Amino acid sequence: MSEAGAWAGFAWGLRRDLKLSARSSAEVLVVLGFFLIVATLFPLSVGPDPRILHRIGAGIIWVCAALACLLSLHRMFTLDYVDGSLEQMLLGHMPFPSIVAGKIGAHWLTTGCPLIVCAPLVGVQFGLSFGEIGVLLVTLLLGTPVLSLIGGIMAALTLGLRGGGALLALLLLPLYIPLLVFGVGAVEAYAAGLGMEGHLSVLGAELILALVGSPLATAAAVRTAID
Repeated sequence: MSEAGAWAGFAWGLRRDLKLSARSSAEVLVVLGFFLIVATLFPLSVGPDPRILHRIGAGIIWVCAALACLLSLHRMFTLDYVDGSLEQMLLGHMPFPSIVAGKIGAHWLTTGCPLIVCAPLVGVQFGLSFGEIGVLLVTLLLGTPVLSLIGGIMAALTLGLRGGGALLALLLLPLYIPLLVFGVGAVEAYAAGLGMEGHLSVLGAELILALVGSPLATAAAVRTAID
C-alpha cells in the first residue's frame, strides 16, 4: 500500500461521505437535536438545584454524546452495503482500509464536531465554569473520534444482520465506558483542583490505538460481511 494511494483513498472516502451527508442533512440535524433535547431533559427531571446540576453536568454531556454517536452509526455502511457500493470499493484500485478511514472521518465530522460545538451551551446550562467547559471540550475532542472509530468496527461486524441496530448498541455501550470514565474524570479532577493529565493521557492513548487499529479491523469486518 503506497502512501499516496492511502491518502487518495482516505480523501476519496471522506469527500464522498461528506457529500452524501450534505444531501441528507436532516439526519445530521436529528443527531444534534437528540443530543440537545436529551441533555435538556435532565435538568428538568432532577430539579433546579445548581449543586446537583454541576455535579452531574459533565457525565450527562458525555453520555448524551455517546448515545448521539450511536444513533448515527447505522448510516456509515448500511446504504453502501445495500446498493452494492461497498463491493465496488473493495474491487477498486484504492486501498480499502484508507477508504474506510475516510468514511469514519466523515462520520466524526458530521457527528462529533457538531456535538463539540454545542457542548459549551449545554455546559453553561449545568452551571459548569469556563475552565471546566474548556477541559470538557478537550476530552470530547480526544474522545469523540474514538467513539466513531470503535463504532465503525462494530457497525461493520453487525452489517447485514437482522436486528443489527440493537446488537450494535449492546456491543458498543460497554466499550464506551472507559471513555466516559476518563472523560468525566478529567473534568472532576480539574474542578477539585487535582491533576487531570492522567485522564487526558489515557484518552490520548485510546485515540492513538483506535487510529492505528480501527481502519484495518473495520475493513476486515466489512470484507467478512460481504463474503
